[in-house]
Amino acid sequence: QVQLVESGGGLVQAGSSLRLSCAASGRTFSYYSVGWFRQAPGKEREFVAAISRSGTSASSTYGDSVKGRFAISRDNAKNAVYLQMNSLKPEDTAVYYCGAGTLMSASESQYVDWGQGTQVTVSS
Repeated sequence: QVQLVESGGGLVQAGSSLRLSCAASGRTFSYYSVGWFRQAPGKEREFVAAISRSGTSASSTYGDSVKGRFAISRDNAKNAVYLQMNSLKPEDTAVYYCGAGTLMSASESQYVDWGQGTQVTVSS
């Protein structure tokens, strides 16, 4: 089991940038793939981005709505995964969650440990 804590959310204007952090503790973080998901009020949780376990080269994947604007990265020395969000839009407003699992996936069912979420609000 790994414990996750998200941070970095806030209120920003459209076009701005934010960097979310997902800090991990517990078992060896580099063994886990990490996914970012978001949930807006009244909507289902949506896949944002995921990064594979560290190896010779970590791979990543993105949801269609954030491709080209968001970037996921990890720093295993700091037990952290980051989500750099650029060119933010009002429709990016949501609570953002990170999850840890063994497989990199766009499906939230593949992630077994979750953080409590961080709110991102983008004003127009």
